[in-house]
Amino acid sequence: MSHLSRRELLCAVAASIGVAPVVVRGAARKKIPIGVQLYSVGGPATADLPGTLAAIRKMGYDGVEFAGYYNKTAKELRQLLDDNGLKACGTHTGLNTMTGGQLEPTIEFNQILGNRFLIAPSLPKPNIATLDAWAKTAETFNEIAAKLKPLGMAAGFHNHLVEFQPLEGQIPAEYFCARTSRDVIFQLDVGHAVHAGADPVAFIRKFPGRSRSVHIKEWTAANKAYVVGEGDVNWPPVFDACESVGATEWYVIEEETRAFQGVEGIEKSIQSLRRLLA
Repeated sequence: MSHLSRRELLCAVAASIGVAPVVVRGAARKKIPIGVQLYSVGGPATADLPGTLAAIRKMGYDGVEFAGYYNKTAKELRQLLDDNGLKACGTHTGLNTMTGGQLEPTIEFNQILGNRFLIAPSLPKPNIATLDAWAKTAETFNEIAAKLKPLGMAAGFHNHLVEFQPLEGQIPAEYFCARTSRDVIFQLDVGHAVHAGADPVAFIRKFPGRSRSVHIKEWTAANKAYVVGEGDVNWPPVFDACESVGATEWYVIEEETRAFQGVEGIEKSIQSLRRLLA
């Protein structure tokens, strides 16, 4: 008989009596590596990618998610990652680079990079204009995922607001996930979801195993300068859902307030995230 951790035991007891599990301060959390979306530091990374990666590693990040390749080859980027003890935790790449004749070179590039997750940062408007378009887009992702799975890779996409706004009586994000296999990642951007009025915890739990990569982004309308933990997101239940049912492999910080200089925003963000996870 296996032994349950303190957290697992608390959750099991709570479930048996029909109440939401309470997070007890001090209970050990599952360690999920922390990455950063390089779009957060576009200027510094473009000006000095080696120096920026070194600074990112010094802050304690485990990996980086690319949103462009800085005019470098996959081998050059891989060497920079290896030199700094970082992993590629994802790439934001257009859906067009995962279809037709573009898929093979995209796979080759990312295999050299050491990246398993191909994430479309957004979807073209024709692909999401109607529910019928969403259904076809879902099938496209199913086809891509089937080709990537034997290679140990996966495809998915990253939400903005529109995916959680009603369309023809449905929530597109839910409609999409209901029509895609579990091999298709839904990279939940928590800040965008909350901004749209959605419940990120309910979404993660409704579609278990789909949140292999999660964007840790805050949201608040109260001020313009904030980091994770300083806004409207109730983070502990999000982490609980990621750890228990989300199959989350990476927390990826994305700092988009543009209220900080250089790499200051992502440094404040990881410090705050660590406090929340403690």
